[in-house]
Amino acid sequence: MNDTSLTPMMQQYRELKARDPDALLLFRMGDFYEMFGEDAERAASLLGLALTTRDKDKGADAVPMAGFPHPALESYLAKIVQAGLRAAVCEQLEDPRFAKGLVKRDVVRVVTPGTLTDEELLDPKTSNYLAAVVEAGGKLGLAWVELSTGRFSLTGVLRTELIDELARINPAEVLISELSLDAPWVRLLRGQPIGAITVRPSWDFQPDQARQTLYQQFRTTTLAGFGVDDRNLEVQAAGALAAYLRETQKSALGHITRLVPYRRAETLALDEMTRRSLELVRTLREGKRDGSLLSVVDRTVTPMGARLLAEWLTAPLTSPAAIAERLDAVDELLTQSILRGDLRTMLSQSYDLERLAARVGTGRATPRDLVALARTLALLPKVKARLTARVSQRLNQLEAALELCPEIRAEIEAALVDDPPLAIKEGGLIRDGYHPELDELRSHAHSGKSWIAKFQAEQVRKTGIPSLKVGYNKVFGYYIEITHAQANARGANIPKDYIRKQTVKNAERYITPELKEYEEKVTQAEARAHELEYELYCTLRDRVSAEAPRLIQAGAVLAQLDVLTALAELAARHSYCRPELVAEPIFEVEAGRHPVLDALMSPGDFVPNDVRLGPDGGTILVITGPNMAGKSTYIRQVALIAVLAQIGSFVPARRARIGMVDRLFARVGATDELSRGQSTFMVEMTETANILHNATPRSLVILDEIGRGTSTFDGISLAWAITEHIHDALGCRTLFATHYHELVELEKTKPRLRNANVAVRESEGEIVFLHQIVPGGADQSYGIHVARLAGVPAPVLERAREILKFLEKQHGPDPGLPAPAGPIPRKVKTGRALTGSLFAALPDPLVTELQQVDPASLTPEQAIDLIKRLRTLAG
Repeated sequence: MNDTSLTPMMQQYRELKARDPDALLLFRMGDFYEMFGEDAERAASLLGLALTTRDKDKGADAVPMAGFPHPALESYLAKIVQAGLRAAVCEQLEDPRFAKGLVKRDVVRVVTPGTLTDEELLDPKTSNYLAAVVEAGGKLGLAWVELSTGRFSLTGVLRTELIDELARINPAEVLISELSLDAPWVRLLRGQPIGAITVRPSWDFQPDQARQTLYQQFRTTTLAGFGVDDRNLEVQAAGALAAYLRETQKSALGHITRLVPYRRAETLALDEMTRRSLELVRTLREGKRDGSLLSVVDRTVTPMGARLLAEWLTAPLTSPAAIAERLDAVDELLTQSILRGDLRTMLSQSYDLERLAARVGTGRATPRDLVALARTLALLPKVKARLTARVSQRLNQLEAALELCPEIRAEIEAALVDDPPLAIKEGGLIRDGYHPELDELRSHAHSGKSWIAKFQAEQVRKTGIPSLKVGYNKVFGYYIEITHAQANARGANIPKDYIRKQTVKNAERYITPELKEYEEKVTQAEARAHELEYELYCTLRDRVSAEAPRLIQAGAVLAQLDVLTALAELAARHSYCRPELVAEPIFEVEAGRHPVLDALMSPGDFVPNDVRLGPDGGTILVITGPNMAGKSTYIRQVALIAVLAQIGSFVPARRARIGMVDRLFARVGATDELSRGQSTFMVEMTETANILHNATPRSLVILDEIGRGTSTFDGISLAWAITEHIHDALGCRTLFATHYHELVELEKTKPRLRNANVAVRESEGEIVFLHQIVPGGADQSYGIHVARLAGVPAPVLERAREILKFLEKQHGPDPGLPAPAGPIPRKVKTGRALTGSLFAALPDPLVTELQQVDPASLTPEQAIDLIKRLRTLAG
């Protein structure tokens, strides 16, 4: 179909669609949003809409069409965004009743995965970040913003650090330049489980353009006031973000008022695998919040507090002073239980002030948003009063930073009714007495009952018909109704100015010029009242929008206060202790508990354990013992205690003295990454290499079953060499859970290495796991017993016992490295014994065949057949 054959409306649609071809254009037509052409076909399958056509008489040239009612917009936007797509929302900019010709329409916003602000589209407890990455000179600039709260940060990263940082931020959408499409880091990015990748014009990332965009946003001439060097590469990424937000939101961004440089040296470094292995905010298997560390330690009572706690857990601090500030506040809130209870009660009554302020700042706040905002502001004086004269420095800082914004609250409360309607153009928003003209219009519109009663009485006298009635409907407006019997009764008089309008069963309906004149006056008064209410509301919204930065600041204070009181509540409920954080590289915990299992199990069921790492107790702990006995739980709990301590939380222990950790590495579990063409063993070795290259003497390393992904001899050799390297070259605190009992020999030659095992009690052929970590190495793994508990059939277990007895007879109790009782020398020629089969003592069919051969008696044909059989046996 050529453009000349299009209707004016379809030409308008095509022009708007051409502005953003990749977005689904939701085109407002009356009470519906419609989509046409390819958009309609895509939307029909994605959104479950009926696919129809315009101009069905045109056959093959008919345009596909799909749509939905306008009140369902948010639910359909959610589906579009969840599919990783963009939606351009096109609205009617004028009332069709008064439009001259084609109704004016335009795109009022573009909704993408990273630019959500609507409450219905967001998880209240999860941040929704939009990120941008730019490359220059082998370095990368990274910036990220949450439009729904106004938080805007940036940092520089190396290529090797990008994936870890994006995993921490977990953006819903990532912007890249069109010039970077073939860059290796972009190919790597596409293979990661991150949000949608959006390609943007290269000029948005150009240094001068990016700086100018940021200067305009923040109304500055430099970024130095934010602690940012204008020449930094990450400024280009931040500028591209700001440009994208302007383009998609098509509104003011008054709530985004500052850049916050993210200094990675000030936080505990956690790579992607460590976060996943420790299940800090999501479980490893299902990727859900439930079952993670965050889910069990979260005692926050506001959405903004829940989001902030998640950020703290993924970026623990490394500054002793900053951690001490948080701990002091938690300590005071723990001991002051009445104060803690009062604050939590008040916070639980507040709304999400950060996201409310953001919707105000983008001009999308509803009347109900403003009422919720005022109700939250009404709580602030009470909160501030309870924070007055606190002992801890952080609580005093929060009290000083909490702005009450009384004038904003007063204006909202004076203007809006307590329970405003959802529709903002149909009246009922503004209080009586707020605006004189509005009151007068309402009086005209609402005085109808008395006027109609008076008019009806006059018509009864005039016509002599006592049962005459004045009625109203939306089709004809006001009318006079007279039954046929009344009209024909003696004395009845139908005035000449009565104009017959409608005949109904048993009655006639009339209008008069006076009645129509009054109706027009009432209708105009109602329409003008609705218009005026909307104007007054928009003025109020703009006034509040100007104060968005102050509201954002108040929301940030409430979020921090919520997290601190929540951590105090957690400590009170589960008997956590305050950790002592020191400079020396030690880790001493008495009666420590795994925070997740301790919370999920019945009180008293979890068995606590001590840990002692340092100059006296050794820096490396090699832990042996059977499966299901608790080795992995023990080493994970050490890592999680370190994380909790460095976010400023109390920890699940009787006593804890912890040396500051600069980097935490956790290699726990093994998973194939077939999508990247990597086996379990390749993934395991890649992650191990990362640890060996980047750990420092102040790091904490958690290793679980390194070497399982290859043959027994290879695995033992690698585990042995890795442990030696950590001891001799790195010197960091390390916990290594392993089934390779041979590693216990290292304690004889490595002075900073200690052995430990999980205690087991045997009784009448049965074993009981005590889940207690004790000194010394384990003497067996009880693997067959664990297999029985898992439900392996009895014949298989019996055969396994026979094979185990045979192997122990041939190789000793554990078929590992055939080395002498002492430690293995560093330089050993690899002999046949080290590379042979684990089952070398079993009869070898190849050897058996050769032993039975008499070379002298073989014919040439028999020799050829023998060679073929031997090759087959040799594999």
